[in-house]
Amino acid sequence: MTGFFYELTPDRVLAFVERAGFAVTGHCSPLTCLENRVYDVRLTDGAHVVAKFYRPGRHSREAILDEHRFLFDLRDAEVPVCVPLTFPDGGSLGSVEGIHCAIWPRTGGRAPDEFADQDVAVLGRLLARIHNVGATRDAPHRARLTAQSAAFAPLDLLEERGFLPDALALRFRGSVERMAEIYELWSDGVPLTRIHGDCHTGNLLRGDDGWFFLDFDDFVVGPAVHDIWMLIPGRDAEAARQRASLVAAYRELRDFEPRWLRLVELLRAFRFVHYAAWIARRWEDPAFPAAFPHFGTAEYWEQETRDLELHVEEFSRQADELPEGMQRAATASGPQLSNKDYFWDL
Repeated sequence: MTGFFYELTPDRVLAFVERAGFAVTGHCSPLTCLENRVYDVRLTDGAHVVAKFYRPGRHSREAILDEHRFLFDLRDAEVPVCVPLTFPDGGSLGSVEGIHCAIWPRTGGRAPDEFADQDVAVLGRLLARIHNVGATRDAPHRARLTAQSAAFAPLDLLEERGFLPDALALRFRGSVERMAEIYELWSDGVPLTRIHGDCHTGNLLRGDDGWFFLDFDDFVVGPAVHDIWMLIPGRDAEAARQRASLVAAYRELRDFEPRWLRLVELLRAFRFVHYAAWIARRWEDPAFPAAFPHFGTAEYWEQETRDLELHVEEFSRQADELPEGMQRAATASGPQLSNKDYFWDL
């Protein structure tokens, strides 16, 4: 199965698209994607479709169908997203040599370089609409974004596969344990719902009809603030201002408590560990050593460990400076806080 995934050829891709009921011209171009295998295929009527082959072992069939169901729910609610095309049997997920695959319409649009204030407001309302739909049902086969799944699980993988150098392992684990401890405290009572999960600008396009999100492949059941910080990830004053504007627009359509913004830096730190574990998990794929030649070196891990320690020191200091009663109150209703309370770099 894995061998077939690594050895996909244009002929195999075209054969799959033809079996799905599409008339192909023979034009097939690979698109940039490390996680899955994705191809642009031209049809005889001049249209293009995108054939996507999901990496074996990453998501179960049921988990991928959870993704498709979320997208169909969004489409039915008139939220602008790209949904998979259906096969002659009415399904949206096929299989070749045990590999799950789907066909999507090719979409056009431009990725943003930066956001004007009016864009931020539109995107805030769009995210609220996505999360409103996300809250209408569960995704039982998808991961929940928790300290266990986002911090300890990737840490365990790095340790079990021997990627962390012995000299740094205790320091790295200590930082992960500290950020998980604070996240458990501050995330208590924060609702989880279906969210995009990988809501960065690379998965956002602006077409003729406005903004729309792509690639829900990483969608999880998690806190709304995760999508918000990934869309505006900066740590400077301008990013803080735009993030506050986005939340204000979001709240026009969906509830969002300002205290949830305290999770931004913790979620950012989780990504440090998640990203390293993602590369480690895929290291046997020939594309990964070529794409990340410095991964696993002593210099790489020293820098990663120090960056994580510095990051954890910042929000750990803030947590320690709160009186015990206020620490508990951080997860309950309380007085409104300013941007300086939410963003530690101001």
